[in-house]
Amino acid sequence: MRIVLVGPPGAGKGTQAAFLAKNLSIPHISTGDLFRSNINQQTELGKLAKSYMDAGNLVPDEVTIGMARDRMEQPDAENGFLLDGFPRNVSQAEALDQALKADGVELDAVLDLEVPEDEVVKRIAGRRICRRDSSHVFHVTYSPAKKEGVCDACGGELYQRDDDSEETVRRRLEVYHTQTEPIIDYYRAQGLVVTISALGKVDEVTRRAMDALKREDDESSEGDASA
Repeated sequence: MRIVLVGPPGAGKGTQAAFLAKNLSIPHISTGDLFRSNINQQTELGKLAKSYMDAGNLVPDEVTIGMARDRMEQPDAENGFLLDGFPRNVSQAEALDQALKADGVELDAVLDLEVPEDEVVKRIAGRRICRRDSSHVFHVTYSPAKKEGVCDACGGELYQRDDDSEETVRRRLEVYHTQTEPIIDYYRAQGLVVTISALGKVDEVTRRAMDALKREDDESSEGDASA
């Protein structure tokens, strides 16, 4: 299957992408990994992206699209992929459609992880990170430290990142609603959107997503057969 994963910050896209890609035996292609890989390998696209980033500018869509297309054309993506963090806007979605069409393939589904805005704020703003070891992560509601403000693992001080403040989270949500959310309507017009609730335990959400994608795949197969 060829899938695009969308949802607001805090929806658990990265976690679900990893589980879904494993269950579907397709590569998980994330924008962050694409940038890191291209920059570390000093590809032409990586050098170009870094020049924009070093200057404090946004990387143009065509650079991001070029990286994504290169990755989708690798052998392990021949039978499908799961895109996470791309496309981020309608122009990127249109460019992706054109690239796939040129390769003679098309998307099978766009999985929309739905989470109420207040829950997004609660999830992100409640995170606390250990200053000694950033891999030690707690949550004031869902996984609180035994002693407030102190890491259970090493005794380091727990703090809230600036990016996790409620004000910053709400700004990120505004950007999502303005730039990324419109791609849901774009893909809905193509009959590709599958919306599921991202509330609940991780394995519950994964099972919900797998069931929804299976139904979508079965319906698509029935449509092809009747045609």
